[in-house]
Amino acid sequence: MRHRIAVIGGGPAGLTFARVLHRHDHPVTVLERDAAPDARPPGGTLDLHEGLGQLALGKAGLLAEFQALSRPEGQAMRILDVDGTVLRDWQPRPGDRANPEIDRGHLRDLLLGPLDVQWGRGVTEVVPGTRDGVLIRFADGRQETFDLAVGADGAWSRVRPALSSSTPHYTGVTLVETSVDDIDTRHPDLARLIGDGSVAVYGVNRALVAQRNSGGHVKVYAQFRAPLDWHTNLDRHMGLNRRAGLDLADVEAVRSSLLALFDGWAAPVLDFLRHGTAFVHRPLYVLPVSHTWAHVPGVTLLGDAAHLMPPLGVGANLAMLEGAELAGSVAAAAASGPGDLDEAVRAFEEQMWVRAGKWAKITTAGLERLVSPDPTEALALFDEVQPS
Repeated sequence: MRHRIAVIGGGPAGLTFARVLHRHDHPVTVLERDAAPDARPPGGTLDLHEGLGQLALGKAGLLAEFQALSRPEGQAMRILDVDGTVLRDWQPRPGDRANPEIDRGHLRDLLLGPLDVQWGRGVTEVVPGTRDGVLIRFADGRQETFDLAVGADGAWSRVRPALSSSTPHYTGVTLVETSVDDIDTRHPDLARLIGDGSVAVYGVNRALVAQRNSGGHVKVYAQFRAPLDWHTNLDRHMGLNRRAGLDLADVEAVRSSLLALFDGWAAPVLDFLRHGTAFVHRPLYVLPVSHTWAHVPGVTLLGDAAHLMPPLGVGANLAMLEGAELAGSVAAAAASGPGDLDEAVRAFEEQMWVRAGKWAKITTAGLERLVSPDPTEALALFDEVQPS
């Protein structure tokens, strides 16, 4: 028997789910609101863990291809004091593939492979329990029914309301993202500073992190504690003696404000901001740490749609493993008989909640230490998780 399965969202979770089902010769409909794979920038780099993301790729039969694309040298991590002093400099050992890096765009293309994705299919609502199954409504007015709708559509999921009334809440930490291109040729001093992986600097309630991607591209993240509307009054919210509001679309105004916010930090560190091209405002939102829901036949969630947590290197890994595990359960249920699909999904959810709840607690506590009044907390956290 072949169940009618739809996965909403073409990110790591949804594509891993679809790719594992494809390996089991089970049809799956992938619905993605973006008009094309390259409709928007794919994002930065991901470190895929041996027991999480890499395990998922193994279930999809893609581990060897991932190893050819990934950058084990990207596991390198350097931490500086605000004056530029090197406090820690971790380098991967030869042959270490515990957490190699891969660009999100490369991972997306690897997972897409032979999948037939329906691009430009924005979902507006999922209605379980209809006579013909789960009803999916689209932004263009059309609708279709399926036996199972899997919400892998991220933080602001359109599928989640069918299961849960929870919505993401602001953590109190904001990221402003920028990037530096062709760093090895245009900014060799910064290239040496960042090395093969990442460099991070932690101050009082703020941090600056730069991560090397492939092709000389570097993502830079300015992180700080502030109200959600911090940019509306820089004097009152940030103590920058500028009462006027900040236009987040004004590149030079954002650059100037960030340089003022990180005033006094070492000049080479601030050069990551000085040479940044565009700036993107990314307040960090999370779902409740132990987010669960009463099981609803025909609908479930994966990844950020199910357990949005601070971005500390775990979210995509969990999402991919969940996608692979759910796909395996769905394929097994299809082989067993028509009555087993719902029980397979129910069992998957219970397993997911336990593991995700554990990681949500860890990452929530981690964010508190990384962007903290006491910068030594960030260093201590890295000392705990980095190999000695």
